[in-house]
Amino acid sequence: MKTSELQTIKQRYNVVGNCEALNHVLDVALQVAPTDLSVLIIGESGVGKEIIPRIIHDSSPRRREKYFAINCGSIPEGTIDSELFGHVKGSFTGAINDSPGYFGVANKGTLFLDEVGELPLATQARLLRVLETGEYIPVGGTEIRKTDVRIVAATNVNIRKAISEGRFREDLYYRLNSIPIQMPSLRERGEDIVLLFRLFAMQMAEKYKMDRIVLNDEAKQMLMRYKWPGNVRQLKNITEQISILSPERTITPEILARFIPKDQESTQLATIHRDNGDHSFENEREILYKILFELRGNVNDMRREMSQLKKQLEEVQGGATANTPAPLPTTQLAPIAPIESIKPDFEDAVAEEYVEPETERENLNLNDLSKQMLEKALERNNGNRKKAAQELGISDRTLYRRLKQYGLDDKEQ
Repeated sequence: MKTSELQTIKQRYNVVGNCEALNHVLDVALQVAPTDLSVLIIGESGVGKEIIPRIIHDSSPRRREKYFAINCGSIPEGTIDSELFGHVKGSFTGAINDSPGYFGVANKGTLFLDEVGELPLATQARLLRVLETGEYIPVGGTEIRKTDVRIVAATNVNIRKAISEGRFREDLYYRLNSIPIQMPSLRERGEDIVLLFRLFAMQMAEKYKMDRIVLNDEAKQMLMRYKWPGNVRQLKNITEQISILSPERTITPEILARFIPKDQESTQLATIHRDNGDHSFENEREILYKILFELRGNVNDMRREMSQLKKQLEEVQGGATANTPAPLPTTQLAPIAPIESIKPDFEDAVAEEYVEPETERENLNLNDLSKQMLEKALERNNGNRKKAAQELGISDRTLYRRLKQYGLDDKEQ
Protein backbone atom coordinates (compact mmCIF):
# COMPACT_ATOMS: atom_id res chain seq x y z
CA MET A 1 0.00 0.00 0.00
CA LYS A 2 1.19 3.49 -0.78
CA THR A 3 2.08 5.74 2.12
CA SER A 4 -0.46 8.33 1.01
CA GLU A 5 -3.27 5.77 1.04
CA LEU A 6 -2.21 4.57 4.48
CA GLN A 7 -2.20 8.11 5.86
CA THR A 8 -5.66 8.71 4.42
CA ILE A 9 -7.02 5.66 6.25
CA LYS A 10 -5.38 6.75 9.51
CA GLN A 11 -6.85 10.23 9.29
CA ARG A 12 -10.32 8.96 8.41
CA TYR A 13 -10.49 6.54 11.35
CA ASN A 14 -8.34 8.55 13.77
CA VAL A 15 -5.64 5.89 13.91
CA VAL A 16 -2.46 7.22 15.55
CA GLY A 17 0.88 5.49 15.13
CA ASN A 18 3.59 4.65 12.65
CA CYS A 19 4.92 1.31 13.90
CA GLU A 20 5.45 -1.40 11.30
CA ALA A 21 3.09 -3.90 12.98
CA LEU A 22 0.19 -1.44 12.92
CA ASN A 23 0.82 -0.50 9.30
CA HIS A 24 0.82 -4.20 8.38
CA VAL A 25 -2.55 -4.73 10.07
CA LEU A 26 -4.09 -1.84 8.11
CA ASP A 27 -2.59 -3.13 4.89
CA VAL A 28 -4.06 -6.64 5.39
CA ALA A 29 -7.47 -5.19 6.27
CA LEU A 30 -7.60 -3.18 3.04
CA GLN A 31 -6.46 -6.15 0.95
CA VAL A 32 -9.10 -8.52 2.35
CA ALA A 33 -11.93 -5.97 2.28
CA PRO A 34 -13.05 -6.59 -1.37
CA THR A 35 -13.53 -10.33 -0.67
CA ASP A 36 -16.14 -12.17 1.41
CA LEU A 37 -13.59 -14.15 3.41
CA SER A 38 -14.09 -14.39 7.17
CA VAL A 39 -11.57 -12.47 9.25
CA LEU A 40 -10.44 -13.27 12.80
CA ILE A 41 -8.77 -10.41 14.69
CA ILE A 42 -6.66 -11.54 17.64
CA GLY A 43 -5.26 -9.22 20.24
CA GLU A 44 -5.27 -8.21 23.86
CA SER A 45 -8.08 -6.24 25.41
CA GLY A 46 -7.84 -2.52 24.75
CA VAL A 47 -5.66 -2.57 21.61
CA GLY A 48 -8.38 -1.13 19.35
CA LYS A 49 -9.58 -4.24 17.52
CA GLU A 50 -12.96 -2.62 16.80
CA ILE A 51 -11.43 -0.24 14.22
CA ILE A 52 -10.41 -3.02 11.81
CA PRO A 53 -13.89 -4.48 10.98
CA ARG A 54 -15.18 -0.95 10.37
CA ILE A 55 -12.34 -0.35 7.90
CA ILE A 56 -13.03 -3.70 6.21
CA HIS A 57 -16.76 -3.01 5.85
CA ASP A 58 -16.33 0.56 4.59
CA SER A 59 -13.78 -0.58 2.02
CA SER A 60 -15.85 -3.54 0.77
CA PRO A 61 -18.66 -3.86 -1.82
CA ARG A 62 -21.04 -4.15 1.16
CA ARG A 63 -20.29 -0.63 2.42
CA ARG A 64 -23.80 0.61 1.55
CA GLU A 65 -25.42 -2.22 3.52
CA LYS A 66 -25.87 -2.53 7.26
CA TYR A 67 -23.02 -3.02 9.72
CA PHE A 68 -23.56 -4.37 13.24
CA ALA A 69 -20.98 -4.71 16.01
CA ILE A 70 -22.02 -7.29 18.62
CA ASN A 71 -20.23 -7.99 21.90
CA CYS A 72 -20.84 -11.70 22.39
CA GLY A 73 -19.63 -11.58 25.97
CA SER A 74 -22.29 -9.05 27.02
CA ILE A 75 -25.34 -11.05 25.86
CA PRO A 76 -26.76 -13.57 28.38
CA GLU A 77 -26.32 -17.20 27.37
CA GLY A 78 -30.08 -17.82 27.50
CA THR A 79 -30.89 -15.15 24.91
CA ILE A 80 -27.85 -15.05 22.64
CA ASP A 81 -29.29 -17.52 20.11
CA SER A 82 -32.43 -15.42 19.83
CA GLU A 83 -30.37 -12.24 19.44
CA LEU A 84 -28.23 -13.68 16.66
CA PHE A 85 -30.61 -16.00 14.80
CA GLY A 86 -34.01 -14.59 15.71
CA HIS A 87 -37.07 -16.40 17.07
CA VAL A 88 -40.68 -17.13 16.20
CA LYS A 89 -43.67 -15.87 18.11
CA GLY A 90 -44.43 -17.93 21.22
CA SER A 91 -41.11 -19.80 21.21
CA PHE A 92 -40.43 -18.65 24.77
CA THR A 93 -41.90 -16.37 27.42
CA GLY A 94 -41.86 -12.82 26.12
CA ALA A 95 -41.63 -13.78 22.43
CA ILE A 96 -44.75 -11.84 21.44
CA ASN A 97 -43.62 -11.33 17.84
CA ASP A 98 -41.31 -12.89 15.29
CA SER A 99 -37.75 -11.53 15.31
CA PRO A 100 -35.28 -11.88 12.42
CA GLY A 101 -32.18 -11.60 14.64
CA TYR A 102 -28.92 -9.97 13.59
CA PHE A 103 -28.31 -12.48 10.82
CA GLY A 104 -31.67 -11.62 9.30
CA VAL A 105 -31.39 -7.84 9.69
CA ALA A 106 -27.78 -7.70 8.47
CA ASN A 107 -28.45 -9.65 5.28
CA LYS A 108 -26.06 -8.42 2.53
CA GLY A 109 -24.09 -6.50 5.18
CA THR A 110 -21.38 -7.19 7.77
CA LEU A 111 -21.50 -8.56 11.32
CA PHE A 112 -18.64 -7.89 13.69
CA LEU A 113 -18.67 -10.53 16.45
CA ASP A 114 -16.48 -9.13 19.21
CA GLU A 115 -15.32 -11.50 22.00
CA VAL A 116 -16.35 -14.49 19.87
CA GLY A 117 -14.44 -16.76 22.27
CA GLU A 118 -17.20 -16.19 24.84
CA LEU A 119 -19.89 -17.87 22.72
CA PRO A 120 -21.55 -20.99 24.24
CA LEU A 121 -20.81 -24.26 22.43
CA ALA A 122 -24.39 -24.64 21.20
CA THR A 123 -24.27 -21.17 19.64
CA GLN A 124 -20.91 -21.99 18.08
CA ALA A 125 -22.53 -24.92 16.26
CA ARG A 126 -25.25 -22.64 14.87
CA LEU A 127 -22.66 -20.08 13.79
CA LEU A 128 -20.61 -22.74 12.02
CA ARG A 129 -23.64 -23.75 9.96
CA VAL A 130 -24.29 -20.16 8.91
CA LEU A 131 -20.67 -19.72 7.85
CA GLU A 132 -20.66 -22.94 5.84
CA THR A 133 -24.11 -22.87 4.20
CA GLY A 134 -25.60 -19.44 4.85
CA GLU A 135 -28.57 -21.18 6.50
CA TYR A 136 -30.00 -20.94 10.00
CA ILE A 137 -33.18 -21.81 11.89
CA PRO A 138 -34.70 -19.25 14.29
CA VAL A 139 -35.26 -20.25 17.91
CA GLY A 140 -38.51 -22.20 18.13
CA GLY A 141 -38.89 -22.33 14.36
CA THR A 142 -38.79 -25.14 11.80
CA GLU A 143 -38.28 -23.16 8.60
CA ILE A 144 -34.73 -22.80 7.27
CA ARG A 145 -33.77 -19.24 6.42
CA LYS A 146 -30.98 -17.97 4.19
CA THR A 147 -28.65 -15.04 4.82
CA ASP A 148 -25.69 -13.47 3.09
CA VAL A 149 -23.59 -11.90 5.83
CA ARG A 150 -19.87 -11.11 5.98
CA ILE A 151 -18.42 -12.19 9.35
CA VAL A 152 -15.52 -10.42 11.04
CA ALA A 153 -14.73 -11.80 14.49
CA ALA A 154 -12.38 -10.69 17.24
CA THR A 155 -11.15 -12.22 20.48
CA ASN A 156 -8.71 -11.62 23.30
CA VAL A 157 -8.97 -15.30 24.31
CA ASN A 158 -6.19 -17.77 23.62
CA ILE A 159 -8.28 -19.78 21.15
CA ARG A 160 -5.88 -22.71 20.85
CA LYS A 161 -5.95 -23.20 24.62
CA ALA A 162 -9.73 -22.89 24.59
CA ILE A 163 -9.88 -25.62 21.92
CA SER A 164 -7.68 -27.96 23.98
CA GLU A 165 -9.95 -27.42 26.99
CA GLY A 166 -13.12 -28.11 25.00
CA ARG A 167 -14.46 -24.56 25.23
CA PHE A 168 -14.21 -23.66 21.55
CA ARG A 169 -14.91 -25.71 18.44
CA GLU A 170 -11.83 -26.37 16.35
CA ASP A 171 -13.80 -26.47 13.09
CA LEU A 172 -15.32 -23.05 13.85
CA TYR A 173 -11.87 -21.64 14.60
CA TYR A 174 -10.55 -22.67 11.18
CA ARG A 175 -13.72 -21.38 9.49
CA LEU A 176 -13.39 -17.97 11.14
CA ASN A 177 -9.64 -17.84 10.70
CA SER A 178 -9.65 -17.60 6.90
CA ILE A 179 -7.71 -14.36 7.22
CA PRO A 180 -6.01 -13.88 10.62
CA ILE A 181 -5.06 -10.39 11.78
CA GLN A 182 -2.81 -10.04 14.83
CA MET A 183 -3.21 -6.66 16.50
CA PRO A 184 0.00 -5.45 18.20
CA SER A 185 -0.13 -4.62 21.90
CA LEU A 186 0.71 -1.09 22.97
CA ARG A 187 4.04 -2.08 24.53
CA GLU A 188 5.15 -3.35 21.08
CA ARG A 189 4.46 -0.02 19.37
CA GLY A 190 7.43 1.96 20.72
CA GLU A 191 7.14 5.70 20.12
CA ASP A 192 3.46 5.35 19.21
CA ILE A 193 2.87 5.42 22.99
CA VAL A 194 4.13 9.01 23.16
CA LEU A 195 2.07 10.02 20.10
CA LEU A 196 -1.08 8.58 21.66
CA PHE A 197 -0.38 10.33 24.96
CA ARG A 198 -0.03 13.61 23.08
CA LEU A 199 -3.35 13.00 21.27
CA PHE A 200 -5.28 12.22 24.45
CA ALA A 201 -3.73 15.19 26.27
CA MET A 202 -4.74 17.50 23.40
CA GLN A 203 -8.30 16.17 23.45
CA MET A 204 -8.59 16.79 27.19
CA ALA A 205 -7.21 20.33 26.84
CA GLU A 206 -9.70 21.20 24.10
CA LYS A 207 -12.65 19.60 25.86
CA TYR A 208 -12.11 21.23 29.26
CA LYS A 209 -10.38 24.45 28.15
CA MET A 210 -7.17 23.79 30.07
CA ASP A 211 -3.45 23.88 29.34
CA ARG A 212 -2.18 20.73 27.67
CA ILE A 213 0.15 18.48 29.65
CA VAL A 214 3.49 17.57 28.06
CA LEU A 215 6.09 14.93 28.91
CA ASN A 216 9.76 15.68 29.42
CA ASP A 217 12.31 13.33 27.88
CA GLU A 218 12.73 11.17 31.00
CA ALA A 219 8.97 10.77 31.36
CA LYS A 220 8.72 9.72 27.72
CA GLN A 221 11.27 6.95 28.30
CA MET A 222 9.43 5.85 31.43
CA LEU A 223 6.14 5.74 29.53
CA MET A 224 7.64 3.50 26.82
CA ARG A 225 9.21 1.11 29.36
CA TYR A 226 5.90 0.39 31.07
CA LYS A 227 4.16 -2.87 30.05
CA TRP A 228 0.67 -1.38 29.55
CA PRO A 229 -1.48 -4.43 30.38
CA GLY A 230 -4.60 -2.37 29.58
CA ASN A 231 -3.10 -1.15 26.28
CA VAL A 232 -4.52 1.97 24.60
CA ARG A 233 -7.55 2.08 26.91
CA GLN A 234 -5.29 2.23 29.97
CA LEU A 235 -3.04 4.89 28.41
CA LYS A 236 -6.07 7.07 27.69
CA ASN A 237 -7.36 6.73 31.25
CA ILE A 238 -3.99 7.65 32.77
CA THR A 239 -3.60 10.64 30.44
CA GLU A 240 -7.04 11.90 31.48
CA GLN A 241 -6.21 11.43 35.18
CA ILE A 242 -2.96 13.38 34.88
CA SER A 243 -4.67 16.15 32.89
CA ILE A 244 -7.25 16.68 35.64
CA LEU A 245 -5.32 15.93 38.83
CA SER A 246 -1.80 17.19 38.19
CA PRO A 247 -1.23 20.92 38.93
CA GLU A 248 2.01 20.82 36.89
CA ARG A 249 1.65 20.85 33.12
CA THR A 250 5.16 19.50 32.45
CA ILE A 251 5.12 15.87 33.50
CA THR A 252 8.28 14.40 35.03
CA PRO A 253 8.97 10.75 35.94
CA GLU A 254 8.17 11.57 39.58
CA ILE A 255 4.73 12.87 38.62
CA LEU A 256 4.14 10.01 36.19
CA ALA A 257 5.02 7.42 38.84
CA ARG A 258 2.08 8.60 40.95
CA PHE A 259 -0.36 7.58 38.22
CA ILE A 260 1.19 4.42 36.78
CA PRO A 261 0.33 1.29 38.84
CA LYS A 262 3.28 -0.32 40.57
CA ASP A 263 1.96 -3.87 40.07
CA GLN A 264 2.28 -4.57 36.39
CA GLU A 265 -0.40 -7.06 35.42
CA SER A 266 0.04 -10.04 33.13
CA THR A 267 0.43 -9.18 29.46
CA GLN A 268 -0.56 -12.59 28.14
CA LEU A 269 -3.68 -13.22 26.09
CA ALA A 270 -6.65 -13.54 28.37
CA THR A 271 -8.24 -16.92 29.06
CA ILE A 272 -11.89 -17.54 29.92
CA HIS A 273 -12.19 -18.15 33.64
CA ARG A 274 -14.57 -17.61 36.57
CA ASP A 275 -12.03 -17.39 39.33
CA ASN A 276 -8.38 -16.55 39.93
CA GLY A 277 -5.67 -18.63 38.32
CA ASP A 278 -5.56 -20.66 35.12
CA HIS A 279 -8.75 -22.44 34.32
CA SER A 280 -8.73 -25.88 32.72
CA PHE A 281 -11.02 -28.86 32.72
CA GLU A 282 -8.06 -31.03 33.66
CA ASN A 283 -7.64 -29.10 36.89
CA GLU A 284 -11.39 -29.31 37.51
CA ARG A 285 -11.33 -33.08 37.11
CA GLU A 286 -8.50 -33.40 39.61
CA ILE A 287 -10.43 -31.30 42.13
CA LEU A 288 -13.60 -33.32 41.59
CA TYR A 289 -11.72 -36.59 42.04
CA LYS A 290 -10.31 -35.34 45.35
CA ILE A 291 -13.74 -34.22 46.54
CA LEU A 292 -15.35 -37.52 45.58
CA PHE A 293 -12.57 -39.49 47.26
CA GLU A 294 -12.95 -37.52 50.49
CA LEU A 295 -16.74 -37.80 50.28
CA ARG A 296 -16.53 -41.55 49.88
CA GLY A 297 -14.32 -41.74 52.96
CA ASN A 298 -16.77 -39.62 54.93
CA VAL A 299 -19.68 -41.82 53.84
CA ASN A 300 -17.81 -44.95 54.89
CA ASP A 301 -17.07 -43.41 58.29
CA MET A 302 -20.72 -42.51 58.70
CA ARG A 303 -21.76 -46.03 57.79
CA ARG A 304 -19.47 -47.51 60.40
CA GLU A 305 -20.73 -45.12 63.06
CA MET A 306 -24.36 -45.78 62.16
CA SER A 307 -23.74 -49.52 62.23
CA GLN A 308 -22.25 -49.26 65.71
CA LEU A 309 -25.11 -47.08 66.96
CA LYS A 310 -27.69 -49.41 65.44
CA LYS A 311 -26.03 -52.41 67.08
CA GLN A 312 -26.04 -50.71 70.47
CA LEU A 313 -29.68 -49.70 70.10
CA GLU A 314 -30.70 -53.21 69.04
CA GLU A 315 -28.90 -54.68 72.02
CA VAL A 316 -30.34 -52.26 74.56
CA GLN A 317 -33.79 -51.65 73.10
CA GLY A 318 -36.41 -54.32 72.96
CA GLY A 319 -39.45 -54.52 70.83
CA ALA A 320 -42.45 -52.75 72.30
CA THR A 321 -45.66 -53.55 70.48
CA ALA A 322 -46.21 -51.43 67.42
CA ASN A 323 -49.70 -50.37 68.47
CA THR A 324 -48.98 -49.63 72.15
CA PRO A 325 -45.51 -48.16 72.43
CA ALA A 326 -44.20 -47.59 75.92
CA PRO A 327 -43.96 -43.91 76.88
CA LEU A 328 -40.48 -42.43 76.95
CA PRO A 329 -39.24 -41.17 80.34
CA THR A 330 -38.05 -37.59 80.30
CA THR A 331 -34.94 -38.18 82.38
CA GLN A 332 -31.42 -38.52 81.04
CA LEU A 333 -30.43 -41.62 79.12
CA ALA A 334 -27.93 -43.71 81.07
CA PRO A 335 -24.84 -44.95 79.20
CA ILE A 336 -25.21 -48.55 78.11
CA ALA A 337 -22.33 -50.74 77.08
CA PRO A 338 -22.65 -52.82 73.87
CA ILE A 339 -23.18 -56.55 74.33
CA GLU A 340 -21.41 -58.17 71.42
CA SER A 341 -22.83 -61.66 71.77
CA ILE A 342 -26.52 -60.72 71.60
CA LYS A 343 -28.13 -60.99 68.17
CA PRO A 344 -31.03 -58.69 67.31
CA ASP A 345 -34.45 -60.23 67.25
CA PHE A 346 -36.03 -59.05 64.02
CA GLU A 347 -39.40 -60.47 65.01
CA ASP A 348 -39.74 -58.01 67.89
CA ALA A 349 -41.32 -54.63 67.30
CA VAL A 350 -39.06 -51.59 67.62
CA ALA A 351 -38.63 -50.83 71.32
CA GLU A 352 -38.45 -47.54 73.12
CA GLU A 353 -35.29 -46.31 74.78
CA TYR A 354 -34.96 -47.14 78.48
CA VAL A 355 -34.05 -44.15 80.58
CA GLU A 356 -33.08 -45.00 84.14
CA PRO A 357 -34.77 -42.69 86.68
CA GLU A 358 -32.50 -40.03 88.13
CA THR A 359 -32.89 -41.36 91.71
CA GLU A 360 -31.84 -44.85 90.71
CA ARG A 361 -28.72 -44.03 88.69
CA GLU A 362 -25.56 -45.45 90.16
CA ASN A 363 -21.93 -45.52 89.12
CA LEU A 364 -21.91 -49.09 87.81
CA ASN A 365 -19.19 -50.88 85.97
CA LEU A 366 -20.04 -50.58 82.24
CA ASN A 367 -19.58 -54.30 81.62
CA ASP A 368 -22.12 -55.20 84.34
CA LEU A 369 -24.56 -52.37 83.75
CA SER A 370 -27.23 -54.26 81.79
CA LYS A 371 -27.19 -57.21 84.23
CA GLN A 372 -27.54 -54.97 87.28
CA MET A 373 -30.33 -52.99 85.62
CA LEU A 374 -32.31 -56.20 85.19
CA GLU A 375 -31.62 -57.28 88.75
CA LYS A 376 -32.75 -53.95 90.19
CA ALA A 377 -35.92 -53.93 88.09
CA LEU A 378 -36.80 -57.41 89.30
CA GLU A 379 -36.08 -56.44 92.90
CA ARG A 380 -38.30 -53.37 92.71
CA ASN A 381 -41.14 -55.51 91.32
CA ASN A 382 -40.64 -58.45 93.74
CA GLY A 383 -39.56 -60.77 90.94
CA ASN A 384 -42.59 -60.01 88.72
CA ARG A 385 -41.10 -60.27 85.24
CA LYS A 386 -44.10 -58.69 83.49
CA LYS A 387 -43.93 -55.56 85.66
CA ALA A 388 -40.13 -55.44 85.38
CA ALA A 389 -40.38 -55.58 81.58
CA GLN A 390 -42.94 -52.75 81.58
CA GLU A 391 -40.67 -50.64 83.81
CA LEU A 392 -37.73 -51.20 81.51
CA GLY A 393 -39.83 -50.49 78.41
CA ILE A 394 -39.09 -53.85 76.78
CA SER A 395 -41.18 -56.87 75.84
CA ASP A 396 -41.55 -59.94 78.04
CA ARG A 397 -39.76 -61.98 75.43
CA THR A 398 -36.78 -59.62 75.37
CA LEU A 399 -36.63 -59.65 79.19
CA TYR A 400 -36.60 -63.45 79.21
CA ARG A 401 -33.83 -63.54 76.65
CA ARG A 402 -31.72 -61.11 78.72
CA LEU A 403 -32.32 -63.08 81.95
CA LYS A 404 -31.22 -66.24 80.22
CA GLN A 405 -28.15 -64.49 78.83
CA TYR A 406 -27.02 -63.36 82.30
CA GLY A 407 -27.99 -66.58 84.09
CA LEU A 408 -30.76 -64.89 86.06
CA ASP A 409 -33.64 -67.06 84.83
CA ASP A 410 -33.03 -69.84 87.37
CA LYS A 411 -32.38 -67.35 90.14
CA GLU A 412 -35.75 -65.66 89.70
CA GLN A 413 -37.87 -68.80 89.33
